[in-house]
Amino acid sequence: MSSLEQEISGLLSDLGFELVTFERAGGSRRPLLRVRIDRVGDPPDETNVTIDDCARVSRKLGRYLDERAELPERSIVEVSSPGVERPLVKPADYARFAGRQVLIQGFAPLVGRQKRVEGLLLGLVEGLKDAVEVEVEGERLRVPVSAIACANLVYDWEADLRG
Repeated sequence: MSSLEQEISGLLSDLGFELVTFERAGGSRRPLLRVRIDRVGDPPDETNVTIDDCARVSRKLGRYLDERAELPERSIVEVSSPGVERPLVKPADYARFAGRQVLIQGFAPLVGRQKRVEGLLLGLVEGLKDAVEVEVEGERLRVPVSAIACANLVYDWEADLRG
C-alpha cells in the first residue's frame, strides 16, 4: 500500500468509511484517482453508501489532495460505492462476506480446476489467515489467498428481476 493510499485510508476511516480499492490512472498532467468506499459496519448483505456520501468524500479528498505538492492542481478524484459485485480485497472481506456467492480468479488454475471458480464463500479457513474456503458444486475447496488474482461477489440479477 502506497503512502498516499494509506493517508486516504486514514482519512476515510475518520469519516466512517473503509477504502475498498484505490487506483491511479490518467496522465502525469491530469492524474485520475479512483476510490471505492464502503461504510464501516454495514451488514454484509447491503451497502449503504449513497451518492451524497460519495460527493462528501470526494470534496474532502479533493481538498486534502489539493494540499499535496506532488499532485497537479488538476487532479481528478472519482469516488464510488463498491457496487453489488463488490471486490474482495482483504482477508477480512472473505470472513465478512461468508455465505455469499463469489467469483474467484487465480493467477493459475485453482486447486486443480480452472483459473476461475464460482461458488459459495464459506470464509477464511479456521485457524488460517492465508486460505479461503469455497463450496463449488458440493465440493469444499481451499484456495490460498496468495493464489487469488481477484475476487468479487456475484449478484443474482435474475432473482432481482423476479423479486
